[in-house]
Amino acid sequence: MDVTLLGTGAPAGLPRPDCSCAACATALGAHARAATALLVDGSLLLDLTPGAAFAAARAGCSLGGVAQVLLSHPHDGPAVEVPAGLPQPGRVPDGRELALLTGHRVRAVALDVPGTGYAVTGPEGLRLLYLPPGGAPAGLEEGSAESYDLVLADVVGRPDSLAKLRAVGSVGPTTDVVAVHLDHDVPPGPELGRRLAAAGARAVPDGTTLVVGAYEDVPDVPRRTLVLGGARSGKSVEAERRLEAFPGVLYVATGGSRGGDTEWAARVAAHRERRPGSWRTAETCDLVPLLEEDGPPLLVDCLSLWLTDAMDSVGAWDDAEWADGGERALRERVAALTNAVRTTRRTVVAVSNEVGSGIVPATASGRRYRDELGRLNAAFAAECEQVLLVVAGQAVTLRGR
Repeated sequence: MDVTLLGTGAPAGLPRPDCSCAACATALGAHARAATALLVDGSLLLDLTPGAAFAAARAGCSLGGVAQVLLSHPHDGPAVEVPAGLPQPGRVPDGRELALLTGHRVRAVALDVPGTGYAVTGPEGLRLLYLPPGGAPAGLEEGSAESYDLVLADVVGRPDSLAKLRAVGSVGPTTDVVAVHLDHDVPPGPELGRRLAAAGARAVPDGTTLVVGAYEDVPDVPRRTLVLGGARSGKSVEAERRLEAFPGVLYVATGGSRGGDTEWAARVAAHRERRPGSWRTAETCDLVPLLEEDGPPLLVDCLSLWLTDAMDSVGAWDDAEWADGGERALRERVAALTNAVRTTRRTVVAVSNEVGSGIVPATASGRRYRDELGRLNAAFAAECEQVLLVVAGQAVTLRGR
């Protein structure tokens, strides 16, 4: 089963008409995208968009063999003209299945927004799932959902849809996940590719033909990632974004609750509101046991607070205690943590502050903390497949893709 993407953009296209944002200004040439429409084996058209016939011609195919046109979402604006020779577009009621003379079966998938998703099974038994913009499947149950060879969805706008599909086994390691309905939420080019790869997804240009069941291009999700950055750089947002397409994430908060500190409580509340509702939270600095056991992905925020707790426990702020075994004890704790990271089987994303590039601290304890955090970051990074530095909200890759 082949799928030709006549467009891969949001309903308004990319760049959006009359939009002057930086993402739209740079969405030129190969980065420009028409509204998403899919041509399956030349016989089934999913979503009819303006200029579909010309888009098909540019992709080297024709709409002459299309026997069925299905719409996935309400269209704003004037009605799209149906090219001559095409059947009138329609929608399949949720849960109903349509059998085509070509041997394809199309089942309508219920969504949590207005619209319809389509699960298409080809004559050879291969399966694809197409979801409309802003949509995620509704009513999925573990063990009862189909597994798909190809998923085309709004990964940027609704990463939780991918998490839901993964939770029930509909998306697995060999599922090719292709992002469609791409809008100006993310700058095109390398930044888009990096964000999608972290979710185990990819983007392709308009006109690309995909072979369902071929998964050689499925990106490998890094199992261990360290995200560094300064204060308010966006490092926590970046770390959370890397796991929002995965189910059951355990958010490990190393800072504790700090009773009575209203400013800290406001920070914690802001972080909690950002996180998906399906995530769980554990407030602890005891990271080694979590890394040693199997389980869902871990997001550790952050290592700098873990270090503060570790230095407190070994008396690092007192020169005499530091010299009389405190330094050695801290080295042992860091070694235990990095060894646990090296051997863990879980997906881990950790956050840490990068404080060594600014003003030299005025106190001996401040300089000691700065030095030890630099050593911890370097040791932890050595065990990670990917290391990112976030500056002004922009992630720079230091290691990995």
